[in-house]
Amino acid sequence: MPWLLVLSRTRTLAGAAASGYFMCLAFVLAIFAWFGLAIAVYSAGAAFAGIVVLALAAPLLQPQFLVFAIVRHAARRFHGPLLAAIAGASAWVAAEWMFPKLLADSLAHGFYPSPVLRQTADLGGIAGITFLIVLINEALCEALSAAVRRDPRASLAAVSCAALIIAAMAGYGTWRLHALAASQGIPPVRVGLVQSNISAYDRLKREMGAYEAVRHVLDTHFAMSREAVDKNHVDALVWSETVFPTTFGKPKNETGGELDQEIEDFVARLGVPLVFGSYDRDEDGEYNSAVFLEPGAVGAPAKFSVYRKTRLFFLTEYVPAWLDGPRARQWMPWAGTWKPGPGAKVLPLRLRGGRTVPVLPMICLDDVDVGLAVEGARRGAEMIVTMSNDSWFTEHAEGAWLHLVVAAFRSIETRLPQIRVTNNGITAVIDPTGEITSSAGVGERSTLVADVVPQKPARTLVVALGDWVGPTGLVVVLLLVGVPLVRRRGR
Repeated sequence: MPWLLVLSRTRTLAGAAASGYFMCLAFVLAIFAWFGLAIAVYSAGAAFAGIVVLALAAPLLQPQFLVFAIVRHAARRFHGPLLAAIAGASAWVAAEWMFPKLLADSLAHGFYPSPVLRQTADLGGIAGITFLIVLINEALCEALSAAVRRDPRASLAAVSCAALIIAAMAGYGTWRLHALAASQGIPPVRVGLVQSNISAYDRLKREMGAYEAVRHVLDTHFAMSREAVDKNHVDALVWSETVFPTTFGKPKNETGGELDQEIEDFVARLGVPLVFGSYDRDEDGEYNSAVFLEPGAVGAPAKFSVYRKTRLFFLTEYVPAWLDGPRARQWMPWAGTWKPGPGAKVLPLRLRGGRTVPVLPMICLDDVDVGLAVEGARRGAEMIVTMSNDSWFTEHAEGAWLHLVVAAFRSIETRLPQIRVTNNGITAVIDPTGEITSSAGVGERSTLVADVVPQKPARTLVVALGDWVGPTGLVVVLLLVGVPLVRRRGR
């Protein structure tokens, strides 16, 4: 609100753009300073350098402030407060749709702590809630401005608009929660989620050697998984992203083949399926992958399915072709060369006892993509399995929490339960309302055992239309600002 009040008094377009830029910079430094520090740790650079990089990248990380300020200023030249507010809010969500953010954050994630208000995400997704948040702030600013002008009727009308939006959200959320509580799900699945709290793979390789590091990781997961099966009789086991740091099923050498067989024999002896992070390869390159391994006979080849990660992390898992080259690799020796997968894929999870549940696997940044979750729901998934390596956030729990909240909204939008496994936290079970029913925190070694109830895919508005609010916002901006500008230029 303070920024909106200042922006309303700005006289020129250049002034509005400058205000948007400085708000963007202030927001990034206030909210995401931890990310700059994480960049410094990941790249083995100085903390100050990480903050400088973050500040320089602010317009790329939060472009909606700049776009909003410019469009809002232009809209107020042609329209009254209501249409100008709608144009500005539309510009906000259109900018976030056109320029996807690295961490997929939005104002709507701030509503996550409200079980009632967050339920509206199945209508318009994250963008829909963000649109309403901007409108509420605009209405309250208009109410304050009208009060200063001594116009009580206009002030009351603006406050009433804000209250009406909140009441509508609360009413819908209350109804949705009751409807979900009354719905009958499928019989529950008992899953064991292994969070080993092993994250410094590179350091382990330097200290122990590559083979011994892999040996340590596997032995830890074997022991934790065996305990989950023996004590809790789980129906399936899930490990985190890249927990097996080489290709599975297509070994690169004899040792890799022996490790593959060891994992297959372990699953065969336990008699439960295992989902784990590994790598896959073909003639085009390597892929960050999730392996769905079914128990078979000890010593015999096992049956498995593979999902290839779709959303790769910029400048860590890949470098775009236009930037890639010897010099770029010299500056970023940590950057990988993995290829993106073809998109959403629903795989069968065959549980102990023979029952099969269709599952949508998502790896790390996949969970920021509404389209992947929607496509999985359309293909009949009854549960989401999210795997992540959140080593970035070992020293910055706020990053791990943000990633978890972003993932939780995929369950609200699709009304599918979700099991989320990370190597060092936050591992969690999320129900169709977005509620975290159980979790293991950052830095904990834990095997989370939970009964998850799969759901028949719900036909929510987001599942039916996809991420529709952002494109609609772009059309509204063109109608409310673009058309008047063209007409003025014509005259």
